[in-house]
Amino acid sequence: MENKSAKLKSLIRNIPDFPKKGIVFRDITTLLKDKDGFREMIDCLAEEYRDRDVDLVASVDARGFVVGAGVAYQLGTGLVLLRKPGKLPWETFYCEYDLEYGSNKIEIHKDAIEKGQRVLVVDDLLATGGTAAATCELVRKLGGELVGAAFVVELTYLKGREKLKDCPVFSLIQYDSE
Repeated sequence: MENKSAKLKSLIRNIPDFPKKGIVFRDITTLLKDKDGFREMIDCLAEEYRDRDVDLVASVDARGFVVGAGVAYQLGTGLVLLRKPGKLPWETFYCEYDLEYGSNKIEIHKDAIEKGQRVLVVDDLLATGGTAAATCELVRKLGGELVGAAFVVELTYLKGREKLKDCPVFSLIQYDSE
């Protein structure tokens, strides 16, 4: 896996001072456009959970949708979408959370997960852990059982895993510093 992670990491573009000065944005769009890299990324994430009886993949707006849809397809599961406020057309629950440079809310349909369904959270990035923790909170609120949380990229220096202590975390690529 280490060689695959290094290859995938080489396909990520680093953009300094975005979205604000002092932040290095890890742009996965360059990884997504590489047909072999994209396929390998999805295959590696799905392989980690292939034998864990996942019923649903829950993914967060917007790059998370791309990754989560691919993983759900590979695992043969359904896909649940979590979106910014006002974007889902049915009754929702929401959760507020902090970002590395602000705060936000996400929503999920009240009927998205049935009690006892085994849910894998999939997103493109684990930074401070706010979005992932909010997603896990909403999965639990609906009665879902968390199988784990999987990410393409983890910014380990921001310690996002600490907000997910009761949820096993897997990431393909880690950055230990800006």
